[in-house]
Amino acid sequence: MTNKTIYLTLLAILGFQADTLADSAQPTAAPRLVVSISIDQLRSDYLQAFAPLYREDGFKRLFNEGRVYTHASYPFTPIDRSSAIASIVTGTTPYYNNIVGQRWMNRKTLRPIGSVDDRKQTGLNTGDGGSAANLSTSTIGDELKMATAGKAIVYAIAPWRDAAILSAGHAADGALWIDDASGHWCSTDYYVTSLPSWVQAYNRLQAPSQKVQTTVWEPSTLLTGNFSYFMQMGEQQPFKHTFAGERRFVEYKASAMVNADMTDMAKQCAASTGMGNDKVTDLLSITYYAGNYDHRTVTECQMEMQDTYVRLDNEIARLVSHFEKALGREQVLFVLTSTGYSDEETSDYQKYRIPTGTFYMDRTANLMNIYFGAFWGQGIYVEATFGNQMYLNHQLLESKKISVTDATQRAQEFLAMMSGVRNVYTSLQLLTTQNENLLKVRNGFSAEHCGDIVIEAAPGWRIHNENTQENLLSRASFTQFPIIFWGTGTTAEHIQTPVTADQIAPTIARCIRIRAPNACSSKPLF
Repeated sequence: MTNKTIYLTLLAILGFQADTLADSAQPTAAPRLVVSISIDQLRSDYLQAFAPLYREDGFKRLFNEGRVYTHASYPFTPIDRSSAIASIVTGTTPYYNNIVGQRWMNRKTLRPIGSVDDRKQTGLNTGDGGSAANLSTSTIGDELKMATAGKAIVYAIAPWRDAAILSAGHAADGALWIDDASGHWCSTDYYVTSLPSWVQAYNRLQAPSQKVQTTVWEPSTLLTGNFSYFMQMGEQQPFKHTFAGERRFVEYKASAMVNADMTDMAKQCAASTGMGNDKVTDLLSITYYAGNYDHRTVTECQMEMQDTYVRLDNEIARLVSHFEKALGREQVLFVLTSTGYSDEETSDYQKYRIPTGTFYMDRTANLMNIYFGAFWGQGIYVEATFGNQMYLNHQLLESKKISVTDATQRAQEFLAMMSGVRNVYTSLQLLTTQNENLLKVRNGFSAEHCGDIVIEAAPGWRIHNENTQENLLSRASFTQFPIIFWGTGTTAEHIQTPVTADQIAPTIARCIRIRAPNACSSKPLF
C-alpha cells in the first residue's frame, strides 16, 4: 500500500468519525411550548396512596415516562402558596425575591398587604387589581420575553389572583384568575388595557358563573365513593356538595371541581393566542388545587380528598394528551411540582395530654413596651405585630438615640425567658448569619417586609394575634412532593437525590437556552 493510499484511507476514517461525532453532538431542539404546572398542596403520600384509583394516562404516565425527582423541598421556611410559586418562577428564595407569603405587614402603613396588591393597577372584570411589583427579581417568563425580543407568548392561569400574577411575572402577556365575587375569569391592567376578546367570549359560555349553581360535587366513580385510604377513621359515607350563597365561588375554588376549569382555560388560551405554533418557545403556567375542601381538615373531608386526587389525575391526563396531540411530545415540555405545604390540622392537643399552649403576640408586645420603658422611658417601642413577627418603632428609637441592634438584642433576651418560645431571631442575626441551621429561616426572611423580631414557638404551641385573630400552630412537619419533567429531551428516570424547587427555573432556562432569572444561583437539575 502506497503512502498516498494510506493517507487517503486515514482521511476517510477521520472524516467518518467527525461525521459520527457531529451527529451525536446534535443538541435537542428547544420545545415550542413549556407548560409549568404548580399544584397547590400536592403531597407525595396522598399521590401514592390513591394510585390504584388513577387512569393510565395521567399521573401514572408521568411517573413511568418522565424524569422524576422524588425528594423535593423548598430551601426556606415558612412556605405558603405565594412564596412557593415565587420561588418556582424566580429560582430563588424570599430573601431575594421579597415574596415572604400571601400577606405581610406594610411597614409604612402598619397594615397587612397582599403579595400582589397594587393600588396603581385596576382590575379587568374584577374589583381587585394587582401586579407583580412586589416581586423584586426577574422570572423565567420575564427572561423568555427578553431573550425573544417580546416574541414569546407568556400566560398564567390560576384559580387565585396571587398565583396567577406571580406565575406570570412582570412581562407576561396576561394573568387570568377566577373572581371571588362574580365567578368570571378576570385580569389586571398591569398586563393589558382591556380583557382580551377571547376571554370575554369564554366568560359568556364557560365561566364558573355560568354553571356553579347547577354544579354538584360528589364522588366521580363508584370506587372513590366507597374506598377510603384513611382507614383509621372507619368507614366513611359518600359526600355531596353544592355551591350557593355569597361564598359559593370561594368554596368552588377550594374544591376539586375548579381543576377542570384550569384545564379548559389552558386549552382555550393556547388555541386563542397561537401558543406553540412557531419556533419561538412560549410559556404557559397553570395552577391546580389539591388541598382540603374549603380549607377544612382532612378528618372532616377524607372522601373529598381522595376524589380531589382522582379528578386531578383526570385533568393532568386531559392536559398532557391535548398538547401532545396538538404539538407532539418532542415539541412540549411539561414541568410539574407542588407548593410544598398543606393546610393546618386543628388537633386538640390538650385532649390527648400533649404539651401545648398559646403565645399571645399583642399581649407580649405590651409587656415588652413596659420592659423597654424601664430602660429608656415610656413609649410604644413595638408598634405592630404580624404572624410570629414584631416590628419596632424605628423613629422612636432614633429619637432616643437607641440602636436597633441594642433594642433587638434586649428583646431577644426578654422573649427567650417566656413560656412557649423555642427560638428568637433578630433581623440583624438573619441578615448576617452563616449558620447552616438558620439557613432556611434566613432564606424565608426579607428585610423589607419582615419584622425586627421573629419568634419560633415550641412544637404544639399556637401563636395568636389578638388584633387579626390569626392562629399559627407550630409544627415542624415536612411535606414531601415530587418534581416531574416530561416531554422534550427527557427520558424515564427516578432520582432520589434530594433537590429543591428553586432549581426548576434554571433547569427550564437551560432547556430553552436562555438566561436564568437574575437572582437565581441554583444549579439546573439536568
